[in-house]
Amino acid sequence: MCELLGMSANVPTDICFSFTGLVQRGGVTGPHVDGWGITFYEGKGCRSFKDPAPSCKSKIAELVQAFPIKSQAVVGHIRQANRGCVSLENTHPFTRELWGQNWTYAHNGQLKGYKTLDTGFFRPIGATDSERAFCWILEQLRIKYPRKPANMKAMFKFVASLADQLRAKGVFNMLLSNGEFVLAYCSTNLHWITRRAPFGEAQLADADVTIDFYKETTPNDVVTMIATQPLTNNEQWQKIASGSYVLFKDGEVQ
Repeated sequence: MCELLGMSANVPTDICFSFTGLVQRGGVTGPHVDGWGITFYEGKGCRSFKDPAPSCKSKIAELVQAFPIKSQAVVGHIRQANRGCVSLENTHPFTRELWGQNWTYAHNGQLKGYKTLDTGFFRPIGATDSERAFCWILEQLRIKYPRKPANMKAMFKFVASLADQLRAKGVFNMLLSNGEFVLAYCSTNLHWITRRAPFGEAQLADADVTIDFYKETTPNDVVTMIATQPLTNNEQWQKIASGSYVLFKDGEVQ
């Protein structure tokens, strides 16, 4: 299956270290060779990089690893195709507009019976079960909330209930963000870790790379990373229980 990568932080932060580990799983330490993508939020805008080539061989991935794009919310994905051919339009993350915001989504898993999902206003561009599920979620939100809701936590709770329905159709691990919040919903495997002062060293599990976060941060920084499987081998990651979710904002659990 695919693997997910997400970040929520209270200050603009680059994701080069974690992305370097994820890239290795796209053909070196993992079988996810059918494309990759990552979206960085910058204010109301978002910047996406996607490539249907394996991340371990992608020149675009090399650029993202080397260029420290700073963001407070990030959604990333490496793909092992099961629905839809290997192509750019089938490469995650997917982004759509709702309530004047860019919504970004990535999915790990495989669904059955997804073609019956009524996407209404939102039309899938590619042929994946993942994108169709995303369009369906947005359509349910559009119907329930004609305007942006005042209580965003309640809205994300509703999204989690939609994810429960999709999990009944198969495996549905998901990251969803509007640039302010990052929702992590777990069907089978999804982990997270929050780094805050006192910061220490971290060692990637998939590459011989170590970073000393003490030298890269300030005492007030709070950064949460989300990944299908832990990206480091010397830190304690928390696993999200199957059928549950965690909502993050500014690096903190909401």
